[in-house]
Amino acid sequence: MAELLIPRGIFDEMIAHCKRGYPHEACGILAGKGNQVSVIYPMTNVEQSPVSYLMESSEQFRVMEDMRRQGLGMVAIFHSHPASPPYPSQRDVSLAFYDDSVYVIVSLAGEKPTVKGFAIRDGRVAEVALGIREEEKGEGDL
Repeated sequence: MAELLIPRGIFDEMIAHCKRGYPHEACGILAGKGNQVSVIYPMTNVEQSPVSYLMESSEQFRVMEDMRRQGLGMVAIFHSHPASPPYPSQRDVSLAFYDDSVYVIVSLAGEKPTVKGFAIRDGRVAEVALGIREEEKGEGDL
């Protein structure tokens, strides 16, 4: 995938979820079709750790069922790095089991959050561009 497209509202919600998890890593799933994200699922990090995450399993099961009902796929998995750059750690690489998903990392280490996406396959890391889409205003919106 050359680019992952994320609506501004979902992008902002992802950042807010990561900030709420600070000083621990926060995590979640971005669902959609193709390279377009349409739903965010903030998840619970059961590890409550500043250097690792593990999604709560029953929550993950419910999310997978909901995605299936809506005809969506998991296009990305996101997590935060509270005190390090937005680049996959060795642990992130070793636990990257979903070849078709983009791994989005939100770094909270600087003044402002920094967000990057990566394809991780067979231990190789390649950056994936993130496109933040401004939502279109509907009728009646100013």
